[in-house]
Amino acid sequence: MIHDARTCDGVNETSDGDVSHTPGFDRPRIEAAVREILLAIGEDPDREGLMDTPRRVSGAYGEMFSGLGESPEAHLARQFPQDGSDPVMVTNIPFTSMCEHHLLPFNGVAHIAYQPQHGRVVGLSKLARTVQILARRPQQQERLTQQVREAIEKHLDPAGVLVMLEATHSCMQIRGAKAHGACMKTRSVGGRWERDAATRREIQEMMVGK
Repeated sequence: MIHDARTCDGVNETSDGDVSHTPGFDRPRIEAAVREILLAIGEDPDREGLMDTPRRVSGAYGEMFSGLGESPEAHLARQFPQDGSDPVMVTNIPFTSMCEHHLLPFNGVAHIAYQPQHGRVVGLSKLARTVQILARRPQQQERLTQQVREAIEKHLDPAGVLVMLEATHSCMQIRGAKAHGACMKTRSVGGRWERDAATRREIQEMMVGK
């Protein structure tokens, strides 16, 4: 069964988490650091256009890094019975994350497929929230792909699981190589699909529509 997150009610819901309300998130310290950055590049942090920038950046970080104060477990633990063991697939789950190397955003879509083996599945929106929680922290795309797969394996124990991410990285587009339009694709496979090349290929072709 294939579901496209762009057309499924509830799947595009985003987490309301805000790490600024959790221990470890120091809003005044972030604001002071942003002010120092503005001074370091030769700007005047007290001029009209920049006076509120430290506060705005701190608020934005509270949202963009809200995954640090959340866990996918609360969502993936909400399971319900389902007859059969046909693969479940959700494609085109949107996400935005922050590259931990440059603290610049990368964004794209995630595709998830898993094969239930204990008669238990989760709602489609729970898979979307898992992606979003793990994305909203300093990340590498390779690690994010693996962490989504590991979370599904840990809480659903599927017979097989495959996670694929496609993303564009602003650190490649606005600096360095300036590779506009370049898309990075990563994949992480677990369970029997890791050993079954034919099924893995079939699932992946269904994901990308080829």
